[in-house]
This record gives sequence, structure tokens and C-alpha cells, in this order.
Amino acid sequence: AMVTVARRVKKHRAGILTSIEHGMSNGPTESVNTRIRLLTRMAFGFASPDALIAIAMLSLGGYRPALPGRPC
Repeated sequence: AMVTVARRVKKHRAGILTSIEHGMSNGPTESVNTRIRLLTRMAFGFASPDALIAIAMLSLGGYRPALPGRPC
């Protein structure tokens, strides 16, 4: 098992070192993908994709419109 791990590390060494050096991972991307899948299930009954796009923009896009009668 250790030989297999060593071969994989050797094969992907440049990418591993780059991700450690820059602190990058695909975690944030996977998080957004999971949220979009959840929103898609929530918007399943809507007639058009516009509702799904609106929900995604509100929850993931950082757009927070002021609601009437509520402080910002």
C-alpha cells in the first residue's frame, strides 16, 4: 500500500507542492457545487429556470436587497 502511495505522490508531486505553496484546493468550488445542487432540488416545481437563478443569486451571489420595513 505504501508503494502505491509513494508512486502517486511522486507522479503528482508538482501539483501537491503548488497547492501547499499557494494554499489552494478545490474545497470552495465543491462547496458551491453542493449548494447549487441543493437549490436545484428546492426549485424543482417552478415553471422556469428564472426562479432557480434568482435563488442562486440571492443565496450565493452576495446580493442582499433591503426588505421593506426591516433595517439593513
